[in-house]
Amino acid sequence: MYTINCSVHFDAAHYLNYYSGKCKEIHGHRWQIGVQVSGEELDEAGILIDFHHIKRYLREITETWDHHLLNQIAPFDRINPTSENLARYIYEYVEGKLSEEFPRLHLDHVEVYETPEAKAIFSKSKEVKA
Repeated sequence: MYTINCSVHFDAAHYLNYYSGKCKEIHGHRWQIGVQVSGEELDEAGILIDFHHIKRYLREITETWDHHLLNQIAPFDRINPTSENLARYIYEYVEGKLSEEFPRLHLDHVEVYETPEAKAIFSKSKEVKA
C-alpha cells in the first residue's frame, strides 16, 4: 500500500455557536488542511497521484474561505464552523473528486489544524494513522 500526504493553508475567522468559552467570540486562525490518500498501484510514471491534484481539490474549497468569516459561508452559515465540521466537509468534497478522477485511490483522512498544536481528524474508518 502506498500513501501520500499533502497540505495547504488559508487564513480565516470564525466563532463558535453554542459554546461558552473564549471561542464564542470572533477570532482567526491560519488553518492548515492535510489529507492522506492511499492506493495499491502506482501509475505508469511510478506515482500514486500527483500532489498537484490533491492541492487543486483543497484550493477549490479553501480559496473561497481565505480571509473571510467562515460563519457567513455555506455550509457554515448553517452548521458550526468547528475544526471537526471543516474536516468532514473537506473529506466529503475530496472523496467525491477522487472517486470521479482516480477511483483506484482511497482518501484515508483529513486533518484540520487550527494551530500547530491542535487538530481535528475526520475519516470514515475507525483506524486513523496520523
